[in-house]
Amino acid sequence: MTTTPSTPKFDVGGVLLDRPFKAGRLGHVGLYQKNMDKAIVFYRDLLGFRITDQISPEPPEAMKKKPPPGAGGPPGGPEGMPMPDLKGQRLTFFSYGTDHHAMVLVPAILGQMMDKNYLRGVTLNQMSFQVGTLDEMVNAHTLLQQKGADIWRVCRDVPGSNWAVYFRDPDGHTCELYYGMEQIGWEGRSKPMPAFHEFAYEEAPELPRIAEREEISAIEAKGVPLASGFRSVDPMPAKYPVGGIILPRPFKITRTGPMSLFVNDIDASVRFYTAEMGLTVSEEVSWQGHRMVFLRAGNEHHSVAVAPIAMRKELGLSEHTTVMAYGMQVGSYRQLKDAVAFLEENGCEQIHLPSALFPGIDYAAHFLDPDGHCIQLYYYMEQIGWDGQPRPAGLRRQAVTPWPDTLEALPDTYADRTFQGPLG
Repeated sequence: MTTTPSTPKFDVGGVLLDRPFKAGRLGHVGLYQKNMDKAIVFYRDLLGFRITDQISPEPPEAMKKKPPPGAGGPPGGPEGMPMPDLKGQRLTFFSYGTDHHAMVLVPAILGQMMDKNYLRGVTLNQMSFQVGTLDEMVNAHTLLQQKGADIWRVCRDVPGSNWAVYFRDPDGHTCELYYGMEQIGWEGRSKPMPAFHEFAYEEAPELPRIAEREEISAIEAKGVPLASGFRSVDPMPAKYPVGGIILPRPFKITRTGPMSLFVNDIDASVRFYTAEMGLTVSEEVSWQGHRMVFLRAGNEHHSVAVAPIAMRKELGLSEHTTVMAYGMQVGSYRQLKDAVAFLEENGCEQIHLPSALFPGIDYAAHFLDPDGHCIQLYYYMEQIGWDGQPRPAGLRRQAVTPWPDTLEALPDTYADRTFQGPLG
């Protein structure tokens, strides 16, 4: 009798898993933008993200050796391209909560010069999943090396101070597994710029390391003024009551993700996101003869969705990007309705996508950012229970038009409210 060798297991905090890490939440996303000024107005003034840092790219000679902080694309731009003028360019980091950043906007010129995939439509600068420990990040890097993954960087990023390994999916989208993220407290200040040099590393760390609080004490002992970090002020006046708090907009972003991508080979993408990233397939749907697959990291119905690139033109989405939709959750159904009205009043371009393409989400609205990336606003995502099975499609609430004033609660309505405030 023949036996099949068992798959080796990895001890992750005393629990045996199929890989030495567990990808958790989709923590942050990077997008290339052609017009940074317009993009900042859209994400800061209209969607309400707070700027936490703005940094200049490194000089061109240094950029040939390594990417600028936060630039999630490997070197390898088109050969013979003249070095562009980077004067005045800024990478802009945004947050909706206490994480240093949930999103980074990167000037498109950096994608053009550094990432050979940019001209193929890969305007996703990075898609970053958080792991629970530094051990997991380091062990993930080791395993990815052994498996021959397309790794281009292992480092400690600044701003943000998160340890990370970057690698690419079959279509050239940069994925990141990271540990830790600088937290911004009540004073609203990021770590001061002089501390960046103390925190930046371009290699995997030796374990174990000292705790971050000891690092902070060390730079303070060197005379670095901790209160000198970047702090932004919302340029919009507060006038809308939202959950009992007066805010500059009638809604509050409380989570980012999921990320939906157009890909060339669905099966190859699913293999990558399950085998390399450790995500779980939640569901598959068929639309107009096209197959779409939804994968999750935690209890949410999906963190990532992959669709064939042939759908892009049929949906009327921009053909310059492989981003199908970038999800952003707001705090309630009422906030979602108010957000739609607010964005329409402010001239944002709304598009209508079939609800069948977003199982696990009932009411959602889609707007285009200045660069043509589709932003998906929603208030509810189905939660997967102990048995690991999604709700049968026939038991899901179907969105109707016009949207009703109120909705009946579902068993998992507001079950994923991890953002506890303050709202502003």
